[in-house]
Amino acid sequence: MNLMSNTLNAIQFRLNAGGMFFMVVCGLAATNSYAESFEGCVAGLRSSALTQGVSAQTFDQAMKGVEPDPEVIKSYGYQPEFRTPIWDYISGLVDDERVEDGRAQLSKWAPVLARAEQEFGVDRYAIVAVWGVESNFGMIKGKRELVRSLTTLVCANKREAFFRSELMATLRILQTGDIAPEYLVGSWAGAFGQTQFMPTTYQRLAIDFDGDGRRDIVNSIPDAIGSTANFLKKAGWIKGEPWGYEVKLPPNYSGPSGRKTKQSLAKWTGLGIKPVKAQIKQTNRVSSVAVMPDTTQAALIMPAGSEGPAFLVFRNFDAIYSYNAAESYALSIAHLADRMKGGPAIQAPWPTDDTGTSRLERREIQQLLLARGYQIGEADGLIGANTRVAISDFQASAGLPVDGRAGQRVLIALRKGTTQGSN
Repeated sequence: MNLMSNTLNAIQFRLNAGGMFFMVVCGLAATNSYAESFEGCVAGLRSSALTQGVSAQTFDQAMKGVEPDPEVIKSYGYQPEFRTPIWDYISGLVDDERVEDGRAQLSKWAPVLARAEQEFGVDRYAIVAVWGVESNFGMIKGKRELVRSLTTLVCANKREAFFRSELMATLRILQTGDIAPEYLVGSWAGAFGQTQFMPTTYQRLAIDFDGDGRRDIVNSIPDAIGSTANFLKKAGWIKGEPWGYEVKLPPNYSGPSGRKTKQSLAKWTGLGIKPVKAQIKQTNRVSSVAVMPDTTQAALIMPAGSEGPAFLVFRNFDAIYSYNAAESYALSIAHLADRMKGGPAIQAPWPTDDTGTSRLERREIQQLLLARGYQIGEADGLIGANTRVAISDFQASAGLPVDGRAGQRVLIALRKGTTQGSN
């Protein structure tokens, strides 16, 4: 029996060892195959670049030492485990801290913004709001090398045509010398600079607004301001018009809605849709509802459904939307612009019993988690994977619904636990 057992164990060991050897060999083969594939892809890109006006010297220098970035592929293929509700999205982008920071930038760069308003007809508050949402006024521009990120995406066949175009645009930017290689860093998808232009957008719309002969949206605030104004103008911005305003829906509204469903203000009024009164009381920097003719075309958006806040939006909302095709994004910029002008917070409550938190409150959540021993890194107000895992663990221990959200419910529970622990 023991002999039989030993024999079987030996056979099993050989099978396992063979399996492990097979897996190792396969893994090495896959790694080598991928490396060869990447090298072949780069060689093909070189040929393509040379036919598109990129010099061999520019290409070879840009690609020197470039290897695939697995984090970029992870970011591309990441399916968010925690869906971000719009009340979380907006509360993290439009808070008192960013409003005050934005007003400081409005004051600091007033002459440049005044010139941008005059030359492009774009509201300075909208320009600064884009800047605030995109990079927190230049504080968070991204750290990934554009050439490496875009080459990784192209060679992994991720929207190959799109990212190939962005890569070629990046190489042409390097060739012109407008922006030094060490500053061509940004998001995993290739957006860069103070207001996060994609390389092809930079080529089409970036301008030299400080007069130094270079279009530098990374290190020149005037160039970033002028380029953003130029973008919004080309996207259809109408001088002197508001982006829209918050409205009140009639009870049980089930009529038309959606950004592309446009009809006159007179028709919306006929459906019982009225401006929220607080909107009319805003400062004169915010266009009054009354200045818009009844014939003005508008769309009704309800980002959280008919039970949440609703807005009538005009052409300038569409111009903002073209910057990043998401209604939550466009609404955040529009709302931040209004807040910086002195406008109120969104009046209607969001349809939730666990509203979002500001960045200050998110930093507090992280600080309280750190105090409990969770290894989440720095308390920076950015809710990443480590913070979400820690929140989920805390929620489970506190008997709360486990969703990983940094909402008010978690903040209150953490504060309460801290208070109890100090008594």
